[in-house]
Amino acid sequence: MGIVLSNIIAIYRRELQSYFVSPLAYVIAGIFWFLSGLFLVMILLGPDGILPTIAALDLQGQQLQVPVPPIDVPYEFIRAFLDRMGWLLLFVLPILSMGLYAEERKRGTLELLATSPITNWAVAVGKLLGVLTFFVTMIVPLIAIEAFVISTSNPPMAPTILLLGHFGLILLAAAILSLGMFISSLTDSTILSAVFTFAVILMLLFVDLIAKIVPGPIGEALSYISLLKHFNTLIQGIFDTSAILLFISYIFLGVFLTSQSIDALRFQRQ
Repeated sequence: MGIVLSNIIAIYRRELQSYFVSPLAYVIAGIFWFLSGLFLVMILLGPDGILPTIAALDLQGQQLQVPVPPIDVPYEFIRAFLDRMGWLLLFVLPILSMGLYAEERKRGTLELLATSPITNWAVAVGKLLGVLTFFVTMIVPLIAIEAFVISTSNPPMAPTILLLGHFGLILLAAAILSLGMFISSLTDSTILSAVFTFAVILMLLFVDLIAKIVPGPIGEALSYISLLKHFNTLIQGIFDTSAILLFISYIFLGVFLTSQSIDALRFQRQ
């Protein structure tokens, strides 16, 4: 067990270091931060933003002499912002995961990795933890900005909604990266890996819409595997164990399929 753990840590460090020295990773992070900041400003101050909408309702209430229904601004802000972040991941994460194994194939190092004493499970887990850690470093500044924004609210907002929402965002990212890692293990083309990952994730996000028009048990089953449905549950501040188990299942599935894919390569070389 100790050897497996040390192998995972070694792969994790190697993978994480490769992201921090990659110019492409910094470009992706820069675009991610720019778009996230744009979403944040538009949600708060845009033409249909929360603050202008509340100001318009207040003015309307004063003119008509009618009470204005209370609006939980911090909650609406966090929910709307994390919803935009979820859609942004659809474009960012396939690019982060596309080179996990495809680059190894292209450089000819995948055969060495597949025939090394390190188990394929340890390699897959180490790689997944490495890219997930890089993603978490990307969202840390955003969490700080969100915490600053909601700290100005009165009465103060419970931090559990903020924490649970970002926990859901990280679980969603881990599930997408895990599936993207499997797709990356099937090809030596990073572009193909990113495109197929995008297509698979798009299907898993929209399967909830298909489920609504399919009656009976099949519709219920399709609804249950929807990433978007369970992500929306968590960002609403609802602690749902079935949602967490679903994300963990996707993560496990991606690691398992990746391990089997590299095992198949090992047998081909033998």
